[in-house]
Amino acid sequence: QVQLVESGGGSVQVGGSLNLSCSLSGFSYTRYCMGWFRQAPGKEREGVAAIGTDFGTRYADSVKGRFTISKDNAKNVLYLQMDNLKPEDTAQYRCAARAWGGHCYLAPSQFNFWGQGTQVTVST
Repeated sequence: QVQLVESGGGSVQVGGSLNLSCSLSGFSYTRYCMGWFRQAPGKEREGVAAIGTDFGTRYADSVKGRFTISKDNAKNVLYLQMDNLKPEDTAQYRCAARAWGGHCYLAPSQFNFWGQGTQVTVST
């Protein structure tokens, strides 16, 4: 059974940083895509960043240059380093994974495993 568990969310001030983690268990596929998504109240779920088997990455324009996605294959952990946070980054963040390779697009429909989410709040 595949499980994804996020941690690292919290409240920070504008310009601050947070590092989200997503621990994956039961996920032993050799070709995959992993990603981070977020959803703010009243808004649609938005793809933030994704990383593939070959460590290729993709970012939403709104976070390019501020967020960095990475993964530790030995620990089976996915990370999202978020720097220079803005109020518009406030949302629930969820990690996701899919059990096949190919291009990692930031489309929620392409991911079949999801975590429960962790809240990020950025205040002025």
